[in-house]
Amino acid sequence: MQSLRAEQAGFPEYAGQYRLESVLGSGGMGVVHLATSASGLKLAVKVVHAEHAVDPEFRARFRQEIAAARRVSGAFTAPVVDADADAERPWMATLFIDAPTLAERVREGILDGPEVARLGAGLAEALRDIHRAGVVHRDLKPSNVLMAADGPKVIDFGISRPYDSDLRTETGKLIGTPPFMAPEQFQRPREVGPAADVFAMGSVLVHAATGRGPFDSDSPYIVAYQVVHDEPDLTGVPPRLARIVERCLSKEPARRPSADELIAVLRAAAYPTSDDDTRAFIPQPRQPVSATRAAACRRESERERERRQETHRRDRAVLVGPVDGPAGGSAAQVPPAGPGRSRPWRKPVLWAGVVALLAGGLVGGCMHLVSGSGSGRGGAGSTSTARPGSGAGAFAGWSVALGPRGAPAQAPACSWASAALFCAAPGVAARIDPRNGSAAWTVPLPGQATAPGGAAAPVSAGGLVLVSALPDGGVRALDPATGAQRWRKDLPPGARLVPAGRRVLVVTTTGTVTAYDAATGTAGWTKQLGGIGSVWFPGPEAAPGPGLYVATPTADGSSTEVMGVEAAGGSVAWRVRTAGTAAPVGVAAGQLHLLAADTRMLTHTVVRVDLRTRAVRQTRPAAPLTDAQAAVAADGSVYVFGTSGALAAVGPDRERWRLETGVTDASRPVHVGERVYVTALDGRLLAVDADSGRLVGQTQPRMASGTTYTAALPAPVAADGKVFASAPDGSVFAVDAADPGSW
Repeated sequence: MQSLRAEQAGFPEYAGQYRLESVLGSGGMGVVHLATSASGLKLAVKVVHAEHAVDPEFRARFRQEIAAARRVSGAFTAPVVDADADAERPWMATLFIDAPTLAERVREGILDGPEVARLGAGLAEALRDIHRAGVVHRDLKPSNVLMAADGPKVIDFGISRPYDSDLRTETGKLIGTPPFMAPEQFQRPREVGPAADVFAMGSVLVHAATGRGPFDSDSPYIVAYQVVHDEPDLTGVPPRLARIVERCLSKEPARRPSADELIAVLRAAAYPTSDDDTRAFIPQPRQPVSATRAAACRRESERERERRQETHRRDRAVLVGPVDGPAGGSAAQVPPAGPGRSRPWRKPVLWAGVVALLAGGLVGGCMHLVSGSGSGRGGAGSTSTARPGSGAGAFAGWSVALGPRGAPAQAPACSWASAALFCAAPGVAARIDPRNGSAAWTVPLPGQATAPGGAAAPVSAGGLVLVSALPDGGVRALDPATGAQRWRKDLPPGARLVPAGRRVLVVTTTGTVTAYDAATGTAGWTKQLGGIGSVWFPGPEAAPGPGLYVATPTADGSSTEVMGVEAAGGSVAWRVRTAGTAAPVGVAAGQLHLLAADTRMLTHTVVRVDLRTRAVRQTRPAAPLTDAQAAVAADGSVYVFGTSGALAAVGPDRERWRLETGVTDASRPVHVGERVYVTALDGRLLAVDADSGRLVGQTQPRMASGTTYTAALPAPVAADGKVFASAPDGSVFAVDAADPGSW
């Protein structure tokens, strides 16, 4: 250990009441010091770097992380003893575990088969504990595993470290360490769920058994390519364990084993015993809610509603669910969440609403749907009121929460169709009245309450609303007026829905595309179009061109083939090629617009393909934007947001303006009328003047309590003179689009 005074001059001498004695380590987020409590406990105290301490959004994320860390049991982690996210230099103190890391242990010698199995069983138990708390680690690696005498301990779990990555200087976006990251962390960063930790655990076990990872190269970019495309190298892994590890390293998250399953098989490998003894370690799953329990839930909800109405004159309301879809105007203008482009956060307003209760088929209790304002998950009815100082009839705004009672909050996924807002959350889908947030109908989706990636935004096609992203890979077609199910289909793991007028395309990760009649679910044509990494985009029905567009990058990311595809029969109308890894973001002014990035995920070019002549035109922003997303205006202006926090307006010839928002991560931007909207990671909704680039309004943060994992960061929806957004606290809320200054 280094002397604090000799080697770290300038660091604070104290963190709260704890005197910092020596330095244990340093990372992109902060420095970890050794300290001692008044009672003699040895503590590891993490003090945030000064440059992060002045960032309000970073403080909010750190505060959220502290709450989440406290929810995780100390049996498999270093428990939190004390913390202060509001200090001049935020800090968090955990119990110091005097043990080497797995990385240090492997440098002394690889583990034998039984040791690896015991390590795996302990890590699986730790992951089960962490995931039950609603946290996803996202950076499980040998240096984050302590080899304690009583079993492995996982440290630094679920920490949002904006630059703590081997790729941080180039991307500023990826969270994790490439040799131990799952494919979806490179392809679909906002859909990273618990299965990514299982993938990382498989890589960690290979490292423990062989001294290297299953994907090995000196270049992090080559490793990233190997993780996404190549089979793992399991040479040297004991055969029995190799079969288990191979399943952990499946490219598709849905095909990886759960933590419970891993506990069973790894315990059996580590401690040979009877099947019954092995199974005894696995808690029995809860049974679905019975009819009796459902009735009891309804009575309980009614009593709670009546009590709250008597004691509160103006109750607040909430509605929970994940979102990752359409945002504004026509659903056909919204790019579906294709591989590698998916993107995963106000002032309370009082209003009127209703309470609806759903019961049955959900794990551990009753589904709740309540309306009002605020960010809780158990609010009651409320009343709509005009803003102070506003004229009679001014839109008051509302906030609602949709989801299963007691489940970790996730941002709901919403889309606009049939003059209504349709939202999906793990466990439920709902049609929401845009005027007041009340639910016209709700449909329970049994089994979805624990979906790793949350629910995708409902898709409108063929006069129906399609809800997908169920854990079993299914899609349900619902009547938009009543919520009644019209048809249901099973989908391959990782498949995406792409609306195409009367049809809906099911696109697999390998490029197999099947067109279905959206009204009946009847299968039409099937073709091989695109492949791994392809991004599909449905153009507006009234626009010229074939209607569907797919961009497929080469394996090395040097160029992209762009195809126009006829929805009626799947025929390819034309092909063009452009440099870099390009993805379509919109159709406007007779052109298909794409963003082109290099192998470092830096977006350096806006590409425009003339739909009549196929001429390709390129416009470079003033400076590259990291891992960018974009919205396209009717006049062909492209509004590009990068994870560095910059929002740029790029015209046909040059960049018109650039705004540094101070938001390190945000949703896909949405352009409607005179404004551009984005949702920030902390739940704020920002409004920017599209002509000048001036920030004209923003809401207050809406952070979830004790939850660090957000599967997707949904784009807002702008329609009907309102802006609808969702936040990490599980709420969907609405504000007046005409007056962002009052938000």
